[in-house]
Amino acid sequence: MAGMAVLDGTHRLDAALIDNPGLLQSHILRVLGKHCDGNALFQMDDCRGVASSSVMLLLGRQAVRDGETPEVCIILNKRSSKVPQPGDLCCPGGTVEKSLDPYLAKLLWLPGSPLSRWPHWEHYRLEQPQHARLMSLLLAAGLRESWEEMRLNPFFTRFLGPLPAQCLLLFQRIIYPMVGWVSYQKKFIPSWEVEKVVAIPLRSLLNPFQYARYRLYVPASLEKKIHWDTKDFPCFLYPCQGQTEILWGVTFRIVEYFLEQLFGFNMPPLKRLPLVPAVLDENYMNRR
Repeated sequence: MAGMAVLDGTHRLDAALIDNPGLLQSHILRVLGKHCDGNALFQMDDCRGVASSSVMLLLGRQAVRDGETPEVCIILNKRSSKVPQPGDLCCPGGTVEKSLDPYLAKLLWLPGSPLSRWPHWEHYRLEQPQHARLMSLLLAAGLRESWEEMRLNPFFTRFLGPLPAQCLLLFQRIIYPMVGWVSYQKKFIPSWEVEKVVAIPLRSLLNPFQYARYRLYVPASLEKKIHWDTKDFPCFLYPCQGQTEILWGVTFRIVEYFLEQLFGFNMPPLKRLPLVPAVLDENYMNRR
């Protein structure tokens, strides 16, 4: 790829994409548009009969610290102590509400909506009508949940395309990520489900030296419930407001896939990464 710049001496990326939001959005639209086959995105034979959730992988220009120049970030929520998996970074989103989201999905078919403005929508709607209806439902659920969790304004959100589904057998859930660009909104209002909103610069996520090996020790009482002993997971470490946020789990997988598709970025081998130990809290999986 032309115009490549070296990042930290090892990985390469097109710096023009990071510095030019318009160019970056066009690149995302083009890359994700190549993988919009509904069968590949939405059908998972090993994850049937479980609850469906939709999440928004949000990008936008944000000032990471007061007084600093805004830069392109991935915008995540940090889960509060009042919900399961407290302290985890996650994409905003949640379960599809069958009583509400089908009606919101119909609104996304109208001119001017985030879905109707998606360049691939007309072709997708005509060629794959069944998957188009599913996509509108998932995007409606993701936008609704994002409004509820962080007051994301859907009118300021540009839909850039879907990512392949992620199956979580442990939580009996299948997650459908939808990629969105936040155009104008600079401030978010977290709900009781969210401790805070965390914006991670794309440059940081493309830095291989910020990745680590997250070793989770599981208490004996919890190990019996989930049939899971001590494991190592890849993670990303981000210093923020005097503490280090850890991105891991399914949200890490979504972000990792996105970076690989968009930039050809691959994190270092797991066994070579520095170790970060932690103990999984017994209340980690408690539901509301």
